[in-house]
Amino acid sequence: MPERDLYEIIGVPRTATHDEIKRAYRKLARKYHPDVNPGNKAAEERFKEVTAAFEVLSDEKRRKLYDEFGPDSLRSGFDEKKAEQYRQWKRHGAPNGGMPFDFGDFSTVNVGDYGAFDFGSIFGDLFGGARGGRVRRGPIPSQGAHAEAEIAIDLRDAVLGAERDLRVDGRTLRVKIPAGVTDGSRIRLGGQGGRGVHGGPAGDLYLEVRLRPHPHLRREGRDLYLDLPVTIPEAALGAEVELPTFEGPVRLRVPAGAQSGMQLRLRGKGMPDLRGGPRGDLYAVVQLRLPPDGSALREAVKPLAELYKDDPRAGISL
Repeated sequence: MPERDLYEIIGVPRTATHDEIKRAYRKLARKYHPDVNPGNKAAEERFKEVTAAFEVLSDEKRRKLYDEFGPDSLRSGFDEKKAEQYRQWKRHGAPNGGMPFDFGDFSTVNVGDYGAFDFGSIFGDLFGGARGGRVRRGPIPSQGAHAEAEIAIDLRDAVLGAERDLRVDGRTLRVKIPAGVTDGSRIRLGGQGGRGVHGGPAGDLYLEVRLRPHPHLRREGRDLYLDLPVTIPEAALGAEVELPTFEGPVRLRVPAGAQSGMQLRLRGKGMPDLRGGPRGDLYAVVQLRLPPDGSALREAVKPLAELYKDDPRAGISL
């Protein structure tokens, strides 16, 4: 997760509404998307940073925690229950001069990625004794370190969801890929990180998703774009053509008089929303195709010149 202020990354004030954050994110996502900047590592990293920030700020609960606790709320070891205790302590103070938190049987606990802290000693000094905590002697069980890895997936798997095997540190792990993941999404595999210490639980493994480029499809947010070759007769007269989708081929009507660049929409055939929102659309972008060059083609198109009443390049200026 980025260390920079998330609002600064998205380019909005802290008072921004959900819709304002969404609009700012979409603008940046389109600008830095890997499909728009092939081979540009800096743009790819910026896209990941923007996406990670949006995942927090678009979630009301996570945004509220971030607003109160800052970057600490994003760390893997952040404990929301302890945060609530801290809120109560800030609001009402520690009872009877005791410590602000009840750490159960442990006065030493792990805090995020910072290692173990002896809270019994710290709060004993601050609040006049360790009356609010109880000390347990001997080794302290602690969770193993979290690990990170990258998983590259095809666009088909991102749209439909899938299960794939992944080799990590000599192990073969079965990974369930949810429909709707995109570049920068993270998949958590519980207990597949570092080994626990002194009998503590293993850490988790976080997989960062990278989508492989598709040879025919382009992505813009949750919408997909496909160039659709159309013959001159089909464009002039109109036609019904077959269009492939990930769920199978569909029939699409090309209207008479279709021009190159016209977008024909198929609702709900784009990328799913990982959070359960509406699915994106698939746009077939008309691309007129001439027959192979030859004298027959040149003779056939000569009469077409008389049909152009206006200069097709009129109004173009730089």
